[in-house]
Amino acid sequence: MKVLIVKLSAFGDIIHALPAAADLLARGVEIHWLLDARFAFVGELFPPAVCRHSVALKGDTPLKDAHRITASLRQQRFDAVLDLQGLIKSGLMAKAASGGAPVYGFDRRESPEWPNGWLLRAVRFHPEERHVVQKYRRIAAAVFNDSWRQQPASPMPYAAPVVSPTAAQQQAARPWLQQWKRPHTIMHVGGGWQTKRMEIAQWRACVLALAERGAGITLSWGTEDEYHRAKAIADCYGLAEVLPERLDIQALAGLLRQAQAVIGMDTGVLHLAAALGTPTVTLWGPSASWNAGPLGKQHRHVESHPSCGPCFQRRCNRFICLPGLKPEKIIAAWEDVCR
Repeated sequence: MKVLIVKLSAFGDIIHALPAAADLLARGVEIHWLLDARFAFVGELFPPAVCRHSVALKGDTPLKDAHRITASLRQQRFDAVLDLQGLIKSGLMAKAASGGAPVYGFDRRESPEWPNGWLLRAVRFHPEERHVVQKYRRIAAAVFNDSWRQQPASPMPYAAPVVSPTAAQQQAARPWLQQWKRPHTIMHVGGGWQTKRMEIAQWRACVLALAERGAGITLSWGTEDEYHRAKAIADCYGLAEVLPERLDIQALAGLLRQAQAVIGMDTGVLHLAAALGTPTVTLWGPSASWNAGPLGKQHRHVESHPSCGPCFQRRCNRFICLPGLKPEKIIAAWEDVCR
């Protein structure tokens, strides 16, 4: 059997889809995966058996590139296509690439853009399947049964995403790892949404508390704006190091794998760290731990639970969720996972 996964973005969401791919691989399925070109770097972490494809949806000619890649994929003659993105554009590309094969995806209650459900076989979920990993696995399982229209009798179990550490990752991270003279905690100050950015004063309080406990501290970032935020946090006390450049995915994975723990927002970096087996402390604002958080004894979640949340909004005029996080609670969670 040959299956195409359409999961275009974003970083963390792609990591969350790995258990669904693992389910298919365990059944001997040949997997092809379509990624947005901006996130094609995440595909470098996929199992070697997964065949990767990319589409430049933010390029100069997105429609032309979408037509090119779907025409090429159609020649693969897939037995099924999984739209794990849930958008109209992903549904259209999945349908175009399917060559008439069945396309499975979210039902109208779960899809971010409900007209997407008209383009595919809308899979029903169990009420207790709240985590995105469970939902992705449920859609993948629909390929092998005819009951996808019916609500399941029991929930799909959660399965942690797994990214296997490699020698290439270790080698790429070596220049930074050689500078670590003691166990290091990585604090990732990035957040793709405006509502996923904790205040600098809160980060500084965490730096002070970690330093008092003897931890080495490295601040990581993803954009130029985040770099300047990291510098503002580190320059205040000189107790933390800031990565001098944006790391490629292999070096980043190697660094995260060797960290004592990783602290940060609900971002791809945190989910990658968890998939690599590193303890994490995830800080939650507009999104929810029950929806996307790494689960397991070495992962902790810190959230303020405002009455208006979780709102899942990228912008907010009120913005009280992240400012409501107490640094002492973040440090307590860090101490818990580092025991």
